[in-house]
Amino acid sequence: MLASAPAKAMDVRPLFVATGATERAPIGWTQFCSENARECDVEPRSPSDARLTTPKWRELVRINTLVNTAIKPMTDMDQYGVVEKWTFPDSGYGDCEDYVLLKQKLLLEAGWPRQSLLVTVVRDQNGDGHAVLTVRTDRGEYILDNQNPDILLWSQTEYRFVKRQAQTNPNVWVSLGDNRPAQATASSR
Repeated sequence: MLASAPAKAMDVRPLFVATGATERAPIGWTQFCSENARECDVEPRSPSDARLTTPKWRELVRINTLVNTAIKPMTDMDQYGVVEKWTFPDSGYGDCEDYVLLKQKLLLEAGWPRQSLLVTVVRDQNGDGHAVLTVRTDRGEYILDNQNPDILLWSQTEYRFVKRQAQTNPNVWVSLGDNRPAQATASSR
């Protein structure tokens, strides 16, 4: 499967999303860090992509599947009585960013470089905010998503990418631009 994922993506899809200027961190990240200082107290590092081997791909799939099946969806309002709360889903319930935080934690514990595991804010097809984990590798940027069991190259998703953690420091966020080729439409033919 690993061999086919990057090959399919190389036809017309860019492997890496375009990054831009520094952005304000999501309020949920700020709140998470105030409650989990150890998770956020990190030294800036040089950018580093994970080397994506077949065993590493299997590990990525295993952790993504584990978290997606172990955690049951529940909004922050239903669980905590607040609109937004980023936390580890220790109760077995969570929303998108809780899945992301757990996936990131488990991959860090498995030895993946922090600089390659980037919490990312996107907009879905309805324009709603959503969080996914971008895994930046030597073969492209892959998206781990609680709403899709498949791990996709970022440009294979239908999301509009907004911002994410910088590779050099998870407490710094950068804007994202969509450098995918324009889709042909009936009016453009």
